[in-house]
Amino acid sequence: MFDVIIAGCGPTGAMLAAELRLHDVRVLVLEKETEPASFVRIVGLHIRSLELMAMRGLLERILEHGRKRPAGGFFSAIDKPAPEGLDSAHAYLLGIPQPVIVHLLEEHAIELGAQVRRGGAVARFEQDDEGVTVELADGQRLRSRYLVGCDGGRSTVRKLLGVGFPGEPSRTETLMGGMEVGVPQEEIAAKVAEIGVTDKRFSLRPFGEGVYQVIIPVAGVSDRAEPPTLDDFKQQLRAVAGTDFGVHSPRWLSRFGDATRLAERYRVGRVLLAGDAAHIHPPIGGQGLNLGVQDAFNLGWKLAAQIRSWAPEALLDTYQAERHPVAADVLDNTRAQMELASTGPGPQAVRRLLTELMDFDEVNRHLIEKITAIGVRYDFGAGPDLLGRRLRDIDVKQGSLYGLLHRGRGLLLDRTERLTVDGWSDRVDYLGDPTAVLDAPCILLRPDGHVAWIGDDQQDLDDHLARWFGKPAD
Repeated sequence: MFDVIIAGCGPTGAMLAAELRLHDVRVLVLEKETEPASFVRIVGLHIRSLELMAMRGLLERILEHGRKRPAGGFFSAIDKPAPEGLDSAHAYLLGIPQPVIVHLLEEHAIELGAQVRRGGAVARFEQDDEGVTVELADGQRLRSRYLVGCDGGRSTVRKLLGVGFPGEPSRTETLMGGMEVGVPQEEIAAKVAEIGVTDKRFSLRPFGEGVYQVIIPVAGVSDRAEPPTLDDFKQQLRAVAGTDFGVHSPRWLSRFGDATRLAERYRVGRVLLAGDAAHIHPPIGGQGLNLGVQDAFNLGWKLAAQIRSWAPEALLDTYQAERHPVAADVLDNTRAQMELASTGPGPQAVRRLLTELMDFDEVNRHLIEKITAIGVRYDFGAGPDLLGRRLRDIDVKQGSLYGLLHRGRGLLLDRTERLTVDGWSDRVDYLGDPTAVLDAPCILLRPDGHVAWIGDDQQDLDDHLARWFGKPAD
C-alpha cells in the first residue's frame, strides 16, 4: 500500500516524488521505459524553476551540469536583452541536457526515499472512496491512496480517466537532432543568419565534441510514431537552406509538433494530472519542462497535507484553481509566438511592430516575466500586490531566505517579533526580525514560496494559517 503512485518519471514526476517525500509520504514512481532516454536535447531552466531548485537545496548540484546564458531573447526569439533589475537572485537561463536534469531530479527523489520502478506501465485503474487500484501492463495490481499522471502528452492516465483534452492538433512539425557536419563553421553561421531573417525556427549550433544541434521546420505533419531518419534531415535541409551541410553520424534524431491542448480538469477524485499530461504546447520559449516542474511544486505540499490529514477542506482543489490558468496563459503566449515565427507578410509585420514595442522597458519586462513565470500571481483575494506572488530570495540573518525552505514547510517572517505560529509549528517555521529588506511587517510564505498573508495582527494571521495549513495541533 502506497500513499501516492506517480505514473511517469520525467522532470515533473521526479520533482513531485521528492516534494512528497519531504513530508514522509510513501511514494512509488512508475516509469514505462526500461532505460533513460538516449537523446541529448538541451532544455532551459527559467528563472522561476531555478528559484524552486534553490528552495530545495538543489541548485548548486544542477549548476555544475549546465551553462548560464542571459535571460533575454525568449519571446519568439526576438533579440532583445533582459531588462535591468529583474526581481530575482537567479536572473539567467540555465541550459542543461534533458537526460541530465531528469537524472538529477530522480536521484534527488530516491535520496529522499522515493521508490522508482522502471518497466512499469499503467494499463488501467479503478478508484473508490479509500484509494486507487492500479493494474500494470504485466498484470500486477498495486494499491495507493492517490494516483498522479505525469506520463506525458499522450497520458494513459488522462485517457483512462476520461478527461477531455481540447485544443488544436499539430499543423506543422519540427525536426531536431544531434549530428556532425561536413562544412566549416563560418559557412554554417552565414547561412543560418541569412535564413534567420525570416525563419526563426531554423537553427544549427555547436553542441560540443564536433556535434551540432540541428532544428528544421517542416511544412505539414507526418506520422510522429515513426522516428525521422538522417535522410529526412538532409532532404529538409536542402529544401530550406539549399544545402545539407554534409550532415552525418547522427547521435539522436527526433521530431515534435505544435499541438496545443489543455486538460479540462486536473483532478477527478483521487486521480490527478500534472505536467504534459495536463497541457501540451509548442516548445517555443522553452516553457514546457518549467511549467511541469512548477505544477509539481504547487501540488506536492497540498497532496502531502491531504495524506497527513491536516489539509483544509478545499486545499487540494486550489491546485487546479491556481495552475490551470497559468497553463492557459502559457498556451496563449506560445500560440502568439508561433504566429510571430511565421514567414507570412502579416505575421512578419506584427513581429516588426512588437520588436519596436519591446524597446520600451515595461513591454520587455512584462514578456520576460511571463516566459520565466516570475510574473505569476495566484488569486488569494484582495490585498497588496505582493499577495499571491512568489517572494524572491533575500538575505536574512540566518543566510538566505530560500535556504530556510529546504524542508518544504511554511515560513512566517516576523519583523515585529510579536506574532507566533504556535499550534502550527509542526508545519510552519518562524523567523523573527528576519531582515530590513521586507517592505511589510510580517509575511507568511507557503511551502512553494508564494506569499499567503501580509500583516501584523495575530488573529488575522491565525485565520490565514488555518486557511492554508489547517486546524492547529492540539
